[in-house]
Amino acid sequence: MTILHLIPVGLGESAPDGWLPRAAQEITSQLRYFIAENAKSARAFLKLIGTQLPLQDITIHTLKADSTPQDIDSWLNAVPADQDLGLVSEAGCPAVADPGALVVAQAHARGLRVQPWTGPSSIMLGLMGSGLQGQRFAFHGYAPVKAHERDAHLRAWESASHKQQQTQILIETPYRNGAMFDALLHTLRDTTRLCIASALTCTDESVQTRTVAQWRKAGAPDFDKKPTLFLFLAS
Repeated sequence: MTILHLIPVGLGESAPDGWLPRAAQEITSQLRYFIAENAKSARAFLKLIGTQLPLQDITIHTLKADSTPQDIDSWLNAVPADQDLGLVSEAGCPAVADPGALVVAQAHARGLRVQPWTGPSSIMLGLMGSGLQGQRFAFHGYAPVKAHERDAHLRAWESASHKQQQTQILIETPYRNGAMFDALLHTLRDTTRLCIASALTCTDESVQTRTVAQWRKAGAPDFDKKPTLFLFLAS
């Protein structure tokens, strides 16, 4: 039976031995078929891992926003019965805050075996390192870009956090980290605890949790153009 391997990709430039099990690396190196969010970054990942086949002989299908179940079925159909395939994200774990869930759903519908491999997830790593509520949490992805919509969402999420004692988690495009930080300090209550987790698993990793009032005094961390996770919990 064909196996769909869910293979995590690094969150930054660091050696794979630090974030991907050796068994997963060995499986990845043998695969000839992949579905990826970005073919270029997938090739860079495979080059880092090392492959038994030349990269030009490896098939990589690109999962786009407009990819249909029929597209995915055609990719799965093209895999010989005695071969497996891999699903990789742009970064982190596939199918978590990632369109790869569509591929996993089609694999289940076809009765394929799905094999998830452990690896880095910025959501889980940030939550683990934050010291905030780990039993109840919500991941929102990106907040709206328009300031008034963004601020309204932040206030609603803070209200939910207070009522449910639920950690709220969001991300931002790295070049807008400063704007998001300023919005959080302007919008959230003084006593709300805010964690800024940047460059996770990288040599310049930083995870810091302070109250909003303390952040106003401390100023922004060094997160310019770095992948960053924002987490907060209202008291």
